[in-house]
Amino acid sequence: MAKQTTGTIGILTAGGDCPGLNAVIRGVAKAAMHYGIKVIGIQDGFRGLVENRTMPIENKLVSGILTQGGTFLGSSRDRPHKMKVNGRTVDLTAEAVKTYRKLKLDCLVCLGGNGTQKSAWRLHERGGLNVLTLPKTIDNDVAGTDITFGFDSAMAIATEAIDRLHTTATSHQRVIVCEVMGHDAGWLCLGAGIAGGADVILIPEIPYDLEIVTQHLLRRRRAGKRFSIIAVAEGIVSRQEARARANAPAGKSSESSDGVPGAVYHGIHLVQEPVASRLARQLQQLAGLEARVTSLGHVQRGGTPTAFDRLLCTRLGTKAGELLAKKQYNIMVGLKGNDCVPVPLQKVVGIKRVVPIDHPWIKTARLVETCLGDED
Repeated sequence: MAKQTTGTIGILTAGGDCPGLNAVIRGVAKAAMHYGIKVIGIQDGFRGLVENRTMPIENKLVSGILTQGGTFLGSSRDRPHKMKVNGRTVDLTAEAVKTYRKLKLDCLVCLGGNGTQKSAWRLHERGGLNVLTLPKTIDNDVAGTDITFGFDSAMAIATEAIDRLHTTATSHQRVIVCEVMGHDAGWLCLGAGIAGGADVILIPEIPYDLEIVTQHLLRRRRAGKRFSIIAVAEGIVSRQEARARANAPAGKSSESSDGVPGAVYHGIHLVQEPVASRLARQLQQLAGLEARVTSLGHVQRGGTPTAFDRLLCTRLGTKAGELLAKKQYNIMVGLKGNDCVPVPLQKVVGIKRVVPIDHPWIKTARLVETCLGDED
């Protein structure tokens, strides 16, 4: 006997993809259907909501997707209030609200990072939509949760990469700089660096001194160490750059010793040089050490989720289903300790969770003699 329908939800994935999205969709959908809630998938993030591109989600569709990477719904970085149409940026919030009403949704479930949390909250404030979000990002920088789904999988990938770099580094007596994702938050680089035994770990939260890093590498060489691995987050800044930014007038960008941070001038425009490449070049000049660069890039976003992420995604998703059945809306489902809990969305929006300087991981790194670029 078919269950009586007790409501309808839409679900979308927005922002960058990461391992675990399909697992969360499965958790939300199966739990919602358990409570008799109809589930509609919205394709390609908020753009699909604006353009009313949807697909029905039934039990059979989400069966067997737990281990699959990516998202079968598709994703995009579009935001309803700032959407590109024919080269112009327009506000299509009204179209998003129109689709929500047309589908007769009781709630819109949004899986994504900080930008997605903001867009969901904006739809609630400006359009009166009921929303529920889940924290997705490999950067682990969403407030209101101890960990985001996708982070553990990305950290495992980055750790394996650092493990593999040890082999070639020691064979050729080289310094290898491994660039890990993380614009303003160093969780991924710090975690993978510690787990992979990196000799230097540079994260955005701790401005580095190039001289301190150089002396650390030279001391290792004098001690007979054949190689050094440096893990760097893509958002790192030197102490000099940090001071310049702090002293720069509002709205003005600061310059580094190279003129513009991470940039090379080619007469027409500025081409961004990866921070790992710039750091390797500077270290070769200062220390005379042979350096190589590896940038992991989008490799960190791909592949099957780890067992931890599969469990986390299933727990977050099913908790979302429970809350939807109770009609608890305008919240994010986060992990606090060992419990999945509802967090008021307004307490999440606009807050980026970065690594505290007194975090236990920082102390751990220092106690195993890892250089963090600020002291030696």
